[in-house]
Amino acid sequence: MSEEIQVVVADESHKKYVQTILDTIEAAAKVRGTGIAKRTSEYIEQKIREGKAIIALCGDEFAGFCYIESWGNKQYVANSGLIVVEKFRGHGLAKRIKQKSFELSRQMFPDAKLFGLTSGAAVMKINTELGYVPVTFADLTDDEAFWRGCQGCVNYDILQRTDRRYCICTAMLYDPKKKI
Repeated sequence: MSEEIQVVVADESHKKYVQTILDTIEAAAKVRGTGIAKRTSEYIEQKIREGKAIIALCGDEFAGFCYIESWGNKQYVANSGLIVVEKFRGHGLAKRIKQKSFELSRQMFPDAKLFGLTSGAAVMKINTELGYVPVTFADLTDDEAFWRGCQGCVNYDILQRTDRRYCICTAMLYDPKKKI
């Protein structure tokens, strides 16, 4: 199935999928029962306009998505919002999207430290295969905009209660020496 799916950098023609993207993220968060920071349609549209989003399509059908965020004067970059529509799961699509997002991050921010946050075992596995290693939250950016972005997550109270030391998410930082 994955051969039929195109994974590309999103452009203006993909803005029509924004509500579907948001609905898919929300539905996945409810099923998993874990935190996914909420984003607005304007925010996702902005990522698409800036060329900082990856979209997967099977023909005209939405299959998956991910976007890039940067903080700390572009010293830290994360691939965020990774989502795959349920019917397209189990075929390696999440890894393809994450790989494309990783490549775009390296192209746009070659000197940045790449990191990710996840509470899902499948994404932890993908991150590990791409060369990410678990780190403490203290290893992440101190940019206040990053931490404000966490406020949309149901687990934000954990960060507040622990002075940003702990969360249900696993923080992972890219280490080029660890790539499998």
